[in-house]
Amino acid sequence: MKVLLTLFLLLGLMQVMADQKLSKEEALKQKHIKEQLEREKKFAQEQKFYQGDEYDLSKEEVDPKDLDSVPLIEPENDFDMTDVYRDDI
Repeated sequence: MKVLLTLFLLLGLMQVMADQKLSKEEALKQKHIKEQLEREKKFAQEQKFYQGDEYDLSKEEVDPKDLDSVPLIEPENDFDMTDVYRDDI
């Protein structure tokens, strides 16, 4: 009788431990799902920014007539590296 009671107690304890392990795994899964949903929300927000459909940039456009008043800067074409390759060193 004691052996049977011990066996039932042991099986019950093992079942409780298995349930706790499953509940820990379930909690971990729920945590990962929550983290992934947060990442997806962030990605969706960034995609809105990158696509730019919600932004009106027409006020930032430059009038071509204003470009005529900007002076043209000529490049300096004096790129001479002969002093770098001197033979007297």
